[in-house]
Amino acid sequence: LPERAGLDLSSLRSGIMAGATCPIEVMKRVIGEMHMAEVQIAYGMTETSPVSTQTAADDDLQCRVSSVGRTQPHLESKVIDEQGRIVPRGQVGELCTRGYSVMLGYWSNPAATAEALDPARWMHTGDLAVMDEQGYLSIVGRNKDMIIRGGENVYPREIEEFLFNHPAVADVQVVGIPDDKYGEEIVAWIKCHPGHQAAAAELTEFCKGRIAHFKVPRHFLLVDEFPMTVTGKVQKFRMRELSIEQLKITAKP
Repeated sequence: LPERAGLDLSSLRSGIMAGATCPIEVMKRVIGEMHMAEVQIAYGMTETSPVSTQTAADDDLQCRVSSVGRTQPHLESKVIDEQGRIVPRGQVGELCTRGYSVMLGYWSNPAATAEALDPARWMHTGDLAVMDEQGYLSIVGRNKDMIIRGGENVYPREIEEFLFNHPAVADVQVVGIPDDKYGEEIVAWIKCHPGHQAAAAELTEFCKGRIAHFKVPRHFLLVDEFPMTVTGKVQKFRMRELSIEQLKITAKP
């Protein structure tokens, strides 16, 4: 809010942030500028009632700004590869959760239920995550949002977190679009802070030498807003469609 600077937020202490991945820089501002020293991050799904992992008020700052916490009591979590095998700590895989909070199934839709819940009652979230040695989980993106560029796996959140460090960038979303040469190319949608501007060439230069060359977006689209759902979540599938249309790239089937 433009008027936020004039509001007295000194009585704020704690709260919970959830619903979508929170950029690290935003989390730091919530703690520093809104005085929410005990703010916690929660992660889950409607199908898991809804919280599966959460940080604690006394977790150190790095855990609270970079993870979604540890598994809640009486629940289980695992991170698996495409063959369903548990991956080592520190490696990316799909997050699965199991326990009392997981739904029985989708109403009158056994096919969708079978896709989400395996025979052992593990809920396959579709989210890509990393678990560290202490059990803290970090969400790196969605399975369907991962970009494969020239054979390299690219996780949009990593690029988004990096671009948040640019002083002009207020918000950023990264998607992949079809490309004849590399399979996919990277598009970054950028919203700037009021009164700030950032040209595509400037953003490209900002990336060079600071992130791997194959992670540097090929295209930057400067926008005033992102396509959103009625509940305020970004529609990346729609961003992909609009990117293809705007850049006049023909999508492959």
